[in-house]
Amino acid sequence: MPLIVIVGATGTGKSELSLDLAEGLTAAGMLAEVVNADAMQLYRGMDIGTAKLPQNERRGIPHHMLDVLEPTDEASVADYQLDARAAIEQIESRGHVPILVGGSGLYVSSVIQDFRFPGTDAEIRARLEAELEVHGAGELHRRLALLDAGAAEAIGPHNGRRLVRALEVIELTGEDFGSGLPENEKPWRDHVTLGLSAPRELLVARLGDRVRRMWAAGMLDEVRELQTGGLGITASRAIGYAQAIAQLAGEVDEAEAIEQTAALTRRYARRQVGWFRRYRDAHWLEHDDPGLAATALALAMGEN
Repeated sequence: MPLIVIVGATGTGKSELSLDLAEGLTAAGMLAEVVNADAMQLYRGMDIGTAKLPQNERRGIPHHMLDVLEPTDEASVADYQLDARAAIEQIESRGHVPILVGGSGLYVSSVIQDFRFPGTDAEIRARLEAELEVHGAGELHRRLALLDAGAAEAIGPHNGRRLVRALEVIELTGEDFGSGLPENEKPWRDHVTLGLSAPRELLVARLGDRVRRMWAAGMLDEVRELQTGGLGITASRAIGYAQAIAQLAGEVDEAEAIEQTAALTRRYARRQVGWFRRYRDAHWLEHDDPGLAATALALAMGEN
C-alpha cells in the first residue's frame, strides 16, 4: 500500500474521511493510522479553535503528530517534515497503512515531495524579525509580493513568521521561496492523494457555522486557559486565537471577533484550494458524495 494523503480546504471533511477510510482498510484486512498535517493541531491545548478531533471521536484509530508542541513553541516545517516522515516509517514498519491528513499545504508538501529546506542565517533572520516587529506583516508581505508573487499569495499577509522565512530564503539563495513547492513532481515515496472539494457558496456557509460553533463550544475559555501558560508568536496569531485574545482584551466585541475569524478562515480556505489544486496527481472528490468512502477506498487500493 502506498502512503495515502487526504487534502482539501478547511471544512470539507478531511478528518471524517480519514476515519472512514481507515475503517474500510481494516475491513479489508489492513490496519491504518493517521498522521496529522494541520500545523495548528500540533499544539497541545489548541483544540476548539483548530477543530481537533477529541480522543473519544477517533474510533480507536491511532493518531500521530497531534499535541506535540507547547503553545509557547514555534512550529517549524523542517522539524515537522522529519518527525512526520519518521512517524510514517514507523507505521509502515508495523505493517500498517499511514494516512496523512491536513490542510496546511506547505506541511503536506514537505512530506510527500522530495524537498530539502534551505539553511538559515541568524543575522538575516534577526534583521527581518526586527522589521516585522516595527513595520508589521503587511509591509513584509508587500516586499515579498515584489520578489515572489506566488509565495506572497500562498502565505498571505498575516503570517509574519513565514513571511520572514520566505524573505530570508530569497536573500540567502537568490531564488524564489516557492521554488519546487508544490510544483516539484518528484515524490518522497509512492502515494495516493485524495482531494476533497465543495462549492464555494456551501463552503462559505459551512465555515461561518463552524466559527460560531467554536465560540459556542468555549473558545474564550480555551484561550483564557492557554494564556495562563503563555502563548508564543505563532499560536497567538493563529486564526481564531488572535481574535479571541482581542475580544478578551476588550478590543473587539464577540460579533466582531467571530466575523473577523470567519473572514480570515474564508481567505485561508481560498489559499488552500489554490495550493492543493496544483497537485497534478490528486483525485478530486466531492465532500458530500454518498459513495465518498467507497470511492476513496477503491482509489487507495488501486482499484480505480
